[in-house]
Amino acid sequence: MLEPESTLFVLVSFEGPDVYSQAGGLGVRVKELSRALADRGYRTHLFFIGDPTLPAQEDLVDGRLTLHRWSQWLSQRFPLGVYSGEEAKIADLNRSLPDYLVREIVRPAVAQGWTVVVMGEEWHLTQFMSILSDALYFNDLRDRCLLLWNANNHFGFHRINWGTLGFVTTITTVSRYMKHIMWRWGVNPIVIPNGIPGSMIAKVSQLQVRAIRAAVDAPAFLFKIGRFSPDKRWHQAVAAVARLKERGVRARLLMRGGLEPFGGEVLEFAAYQGLRVAQLSQTMSDVAGLARTVKEYPDADIWNVTAFLPDDLLPPLYASATATLANSGHEPFGLVGLEAMASGGVAFVGATGEDYAEPFQNAIVIETEDASEIVAYVTWLADHPESTRNLRIAAQRTAREYTWQRVIDILLRRLEFIALRQGLQSVPVSTAAPESSPPSTSVPKTLGRESTDVPQSAPPSTSVPETLGRESTEHA
Repeated sequence: MLEPESTLFVLVSFEGPDVYSQAGGLGVRVKELSRALADRGYRTHLFFIGDPTLPAQEDLVDGRLTLHRWSQWLSQRFPLGVYSGEEAKIADLNRSLPDYLVREIVRPAVAQGWTVVVMGEEWHLTQFMSILSDALYFNDLRDRCLLLWNANNHFGFHRINWGTLGFVTTITTVSRYMKHIMWRWGVNPIVIPNGIPGSMIAKVSQLQVRAIRAAVDAPAFLFKIGRFSPDKRWHQAVAAVARLKERGVRARLLMRGGLEPFGGEVLEFAAYQGLRVAQLSQTMSDVAGLARTVKEYPDADIWNVTAFLPDDLLPPLYASATATLANSGHEPFGLVGLEAMASGGVAFVGATGEDYAEPFQNAIVIETEDASEIVAYVTWLADHPESTRNLRIAAQRTAREYTWQRVIDILLRRLEFIALRQGLQSVPVSTAAPESSPPSTSVPKTLGRESTDVPQSAPPSTSVPETLGRESTEHA
């Protein structure tokens, strides 16, 4: 029923593909999901809080994917990142975007007999989804649209009116773990997992793997990447390096955290454990650059990467590491672990949202916060090379089942049920409508105004209260 020739997707998210617009995994999710839908042939629009220096609208994937950088006038006022001025941006989305979507996206599509699927992400979009549903109903368009709201994390749940949200949308989430958390809030979401690009399922060059391992020069090479947050269990990873050293095993950790203040505590803990930390601030654009850089600090136990780490370097790191420590105590889905598995790496994951992990079959599942658990399993891998090799093979096989194209298959099947649940009406194409895809809407290249007839996202005449400019901690 929901074929590319008659279905249009609209994704609305705070985060997006721009560097300005990314703070956690949400930006990666919507970037890859929107592109995968477009690759599948679906006309797709992605609305997000965009970089103020980039075009307000950008067409990709042969025109099937359109990026809409919303609230750019506020992004210019709050240049530190997507969550700077968070409350003001939420208010601007709620005020300006619903009417724009109805007028410029939904109405033209429905006039041509298309079904419109709108997917909102995270707590920032809950009020928006309610306003949009009312606007669609008022314009007699609600029964031609499917509205979904997705939870990628539990942040901001206390701010959500769950009764209203469940009435106007179908609620989804990314894992059974998140489903169980949401039961406590009186809702029963549908699980649609996250995915990875199919391009990540690639054989990593063994020359690159050997180059990294030679540069590291340690039998136990651990790699960890993620936000500096207590729930990522950084202390456990650092303590594991110290315990391995105590056992006479030369161990090294290459780590890449964020800008969060907790990073300072992690480094202090490493010093307390007697570990030597080298700060890698040099730009490393390829494996050769990485190898040269780590060789400059031959006595380091931990290499703390503070420079940008290109995405192209991650697969070789995953594949060359003895273990990638994605050992979080709370992980709604666990994208890093899955990415490591896709590269043929050994992922040490937590026991929460990582539905894809099968202990000692395709990954190592860490059940506790005890560093000795990591030590025990690193030792087991060294003592059982054949089992380690089989685990790497099984990991990559599992990752193939979680590519975005496979996830879209699941999404489309779920939408068949959601269509029945929401009373979607199939309306024949109007004879007056042109036989073509919904037009790509033209947006003036200004920072805030999406249309000249209705001042939707333009800066108001009054200043934004200072309380609206405070950066919230409620994001991934």
